Amino acid sequence: MSPISSFIKQHYRHFNAAALVDAAEGYIKLLESGGKMFVTIAGAMSTAELGISLAEMIRQDKVHGICCTGANLEEDVFNLVAHDFYERVPHYRDLTPKDEAGLLARHMNRVTDTCIPEMEAMRRIESAVLEEWVAADKAGQRFFPHQFMYKILLSCRLSGSYQIDPKNSWLLAAAQNNLPMFVPGWEDATLGNMYAGHCISGDVKNVHTVRTGIEYMMELAEWYTNTTAKTPLGFFQIGGGIAGDFSICVVPMLHQDLQRENVPLWAYFCQISDSTTSYGSYSGAVPNEKITWGKLGIDTPKYIIESDATIVAPLIFAYVLGW
Repeated sequence: MSPISSFIKQHYRHFNAAALVDAAEGYIKLLESGGKMFVTIAGAMSTAELGISLAEMIRQDKVHGICCTGANLEEDVFNLVAHDFYERVPHYRDLTPKDEAGLLARHMNRVTDTCIPEMEAMRRIESAVLEEWVAADKAGQRFFPHQFMYKILLSCRLSGSYQIDPKNSWLLAAAQNNLPMFVPGWEDATLGNMYAGHCISGDVKNVHTVRTGIEYMMELAEWYTNTTAKTPLGFFQIGGGIAGDFSICVVPMLHQDLQRENVPLWAYFCQISDSTTSYGSYSGAVPNEKITWGKLGIDTPKYIIESDATIVAPLIFAYVLGW
C-alpha cells in the first residue's frame, strides 16, 4: 500500500478511525464491483480546499455525480481566482464584534478561519456570470446554476486569473468531465442573492432564466433511474443539510410519489458528520432511520463517521485513490 493508505491501515483501528477505514474499503468494493458513487457536499468544503483530493477523484472516475450547496459550487471558483487575496484568521475564536466589523469594512467575508475577499472573488465571478445570465436571458434560454459555471470555466475566460493550480479545482474537473451536478437551494448562495438583485434591477428580465430546485429534482430522478438501471449507485455524504437530504430523497419520491416499482435503493451509504447523534434531525440521524423512509435497505452497507469532514473526507479520498 502507498504511504497514506498504509498509515491509515496501521493506526486507524477503532471507533471513528475504524469507521473511516471500513467506509473507504466499502467505497472501493462498490467501485470494483462495477458500481458508481454519488457524492454530496455540504458545509464550506470548497473553502476548506476539498478540491485538492476531490478533483483527482473526479478525474480518476471515482465520483460519478455530485449534489452540492450553492456555496460550495461558487466557493471553489472563488478560491480558483482569488486565493492569493484570501486571509487566514487562526485566532478566529477570539474575535470580538469590533474585530468582525473591521473585516466587514475591508469586505472580507469570514468562513471560520478563512476570509473570502469580496472584490477579488465574489464581484469578479459576478461580472463573468452576469454576462452569461444576460446572454441566456436575451436568447430565451434557460440553464441550471452549475451549467452557467461550467460555461464560464470551459470558455477559459478566467484562466488568466487562476491563483491556484487548476488541477486542484474540483468544479473545473467536473466541468471538463461534464459530471452530472445538482444544486438545490442555489438561491441561498452569494451568486443566488446576486441573481435576485439583477432580476430586481432589470438586468435579467426573466427570473426563470436560471432553472430551479424542482427542475433539479426532476433531472436527478431521470439520471438516477437511468444510472441504476445499469449499475448500483452509492451515496457518500459530506456533512448534512440540503445537499444530502434533497438528493437521497429521490428514491422514495420515485417509489412512493410516482408509484414506480423495482426502484433500486442506494447501494452504499456513508455520512461524515460532527452533528450530535439525534433521532429528531436529518443530519444527526443514524443510517438505519433511513430504512423507514425507503432510502436504504436492511442489507445496504452503512457507515457513519462522527468527526470533522475537513479531516476525514481527504483521508478517505486518499485511501480510495491509493495515495
